[in-house]
Amino acid sequence: MELYIPIIGLAVAVFVLVFLVLRTRVHALIAMLIAASIAGLSGGLSAVQTIDTITKGFGSTLGSIGIVIGLGVMMGRVLEVSGAAEQIAYSFIKWLGKKREEWALAITGYIVSIPIFVDSAFVILYPLVKALAKKGQRNLLTLGVALAGGLILTHHAVPPTPGPLGVAGIFGVDIGAMMLAGLILAIPCVIGIVLYARWLGSKYPEFALQPDDEPPLDLHAAHQDYLATKAAKPLPSLLLSLLPIVTPIALIFINAVNSMLAKTASFSGLDGSLWGQVFAFLGSPVIALAISVLLAVATLMPKVDKQQTLERLEEGLQSAGIILLVTGAGGALGAVLRESGTGNLLAQHVASLPLSPILIPFVIATLVRLIQGSGTVAMITAASISAPIVSQLPGINMLAAAQAATLGALFFSYFNDSMFWVVNRMMGIKEVKQQIMVWSVPTTIAWAISLVGVLVLDWLM
Repeated sequence: MELYIPIIGLAVAVFVLVFLVLRTRVHALIAMLIAASIAGLSGGLSAVQTIDTITKGFGSTLGSIGIVIGLGVMMGRVLEVSGAAEQIAYSFIKWLGKKREEWALAITGYIVSIPIFVDSAFVILYPLVKALAKKGQRNLLTLGVALAGGLILTHHAVPPTPGPLGVAGIFGVDIGAMMLAGLILAIPCVIGIVLYARWLGSKYPEFALQPDDEPPLDLHAAHQDYLATKAAKPLPSLLLSLLPIVTPIALIFINAVNSMLAKTASFSGLDGSLWGQVFAFLGSPVIALAISVLLAVATLMPKVDKQQTLERLEEGLQSAGIILLVTGAGGALGAVLRESGTGNLLAQHVASLPLSPILIPFVIATLVRLIQGSGTVAMITAASISAPIVSQLPGINMLAAAQAATLGALFFSYFNDSMFWVVNRMMGIKEVKQQIMVWSVPTTIAWAISLVGVLVLDWLM
């Protein structure tokens, strides 16, 4: 019986965590710390050891990703207030042409949500959705769901968005590899959501907006008409808008490629060469994101005074505070499971099951998401519980496991998820069945496609 006490204790800890978040006014941060304490004490750690492990786990997790989260949200805030996100949307719409606006908006969401919080990005870009639907006589649901779908996928899968960044830290996965895998895994999911969005438009034709007896405008005219309704601020060019997003991705990617090549016989001295050393420095996530913030401030806010610039950057940091704390608490829970041996004990049982270990974080993230709604909390919780388990299993692909935790948290967004209300309220959807069709179903479609992608990634690697 003593053998199973740590597992029973973990089950109680998870139940308490879910109950506190779902049924009480206790914040997720405190709930995670309480759960970590229960898991530590029931796992055989003394009170002092439990507290010591919690503080060390909290600190080590934030030590690896805390600065990156802070820099990422600062960059995202600059992209919000400068109009860079809108410029990216306008440009893709103009390039792809009339009747393909949904693809342009999905691509925009896919790019913009890497540094910008998903709720904010949808609110910023929704006026463009409405203008194009009206002027181009397109269905509002098709365009709105396509944009939201592109936004939600990279928000879940690609650092430096705080959720996947925290998961990468808990699993000990290279951020460059996490970023590249997330970008690839998100593509088929975005395609699936856009195809669903087009079908949704045919199912609810009443959401095809009419142009108030005005003659239909071509796409360029609709674009210009929308620009004319905006405040008289010059938008940055597309190049400058994309530069702060593309630069850190490119630097981190080059460093990741260098690291892989250095392990081969042909490039064995690459990591010690000048090229390798330069990009090891520039391609580290902290330096790459710092460069990105500097670029964003210099190119997107060139005429904004010092005080206003600092206020904008600090606004971004304020929004990151609670995410940093929840991520650190998740790391503390994972550290307790490792230190107490509960993770190793569970790993021995899981290894004997006819189940791919990759499914463990995916299933946990799915269940937590369904119960309490927040995708970020779901993926951090799944990573905290599953990382100490799967890390003990032979041959486990930690990158695939980390992505499983982030993408499992896509499942069935509904009433307890803020994005559910943002999407439906902005588009004026009031009937419950329609609300579920508009946002719960497409997130579940993306969840199912992502499961296939994660399994393929695990098989390939």
